[in-house]
Amino acid sequence: MPLSPDEPALPAVVRPSVQDAIRRDIIAGVLTPGARVTEASLAQRYDVSRVPVREALRGLASEGFIDSRPHVGSRVAPIPVHDADDLFAVREALEVATARSAARRAAALYSGDESPEDWWRIRRQIAALLDAGDAHVAEGDLDPLVGINDQIHIAVAELSGSATLTQLLRQLSWKIEWLYATDMQSRGKRLWPDHRVIVGAIDAGDGERAAALMAAHVRESRIGYLRRYGVTRPSSDPEVAAAVRRRAGGAPDAVLPGADTVGP
Repeated sequence: MPLSPDEPALPAVVRPSVQDAIRRDIIAGVLTPGARVTEASLAQRYDVSRVPVREALRGLASEGFIDSRPHVGSRVAPIPVHDADDLFAVREALEVATARSAARRAAALYSGDESPEDWWRIRRQIAALLDAGDAHVAEGDLDPLVGINDQIHIAVAELSGSATLTQLLRQLSWKIEWLYATDMQSRGKRLWPDHRVIVGAIDAGDGERAAALMAAHVRESRIGYLRRYGVTRPSSDPEVAAAVRRRAGGAPDAVLPGADTVGP
């Protein structure tokens, strides 16, 4: 699907809230699991008063990033490694739905039944992100790939037109990005080519193919994570559990049809 030349490629930069800033530092490992955090220290760190910090800590506690206990204080929560299988399972269900809906919107756009105002803007964002990711892979600079990967998945959800699914995926993505906080190099490069294949199916308006490709892509991330981190609890999905065992025994990783591999 050609891209309209009249829309900007990237949105304006918005200053993050205190809660967003603290969350970002937790995910990035600047604030490490178990680290004690106080209103005073965070207010000084982010150059704000204690009131927004107090509200941010409450919000982050509800998200699972902060452990707060009366008369004890607040600490950065442990990375939820043992929840990884369930987090990936939920993500797969969400992303299958968003990929299918995005492709159906593309088909409606082709047929002339619908002309969504946001479509071209978001689609150009995805094109710019894909090009940026390709450049980083070519240069061997993989650190930015983690953030770019998440932005693409959120943008695909936005193409679906569902604000509810997009927000759910955004919240889930924070947790999954945190899972990879200590292992950015192993994430993204091998599965990076999948994104163009998935977006191609969306552009073609093929909802079932887009959904199947997205399911395989997220599932491969799930298998890879469980294998690398040696999560002791077997996957709740028998096929995933079997794949983890096969990979541990030396079986090759799976690749989406049409995706060129770029590394191990």
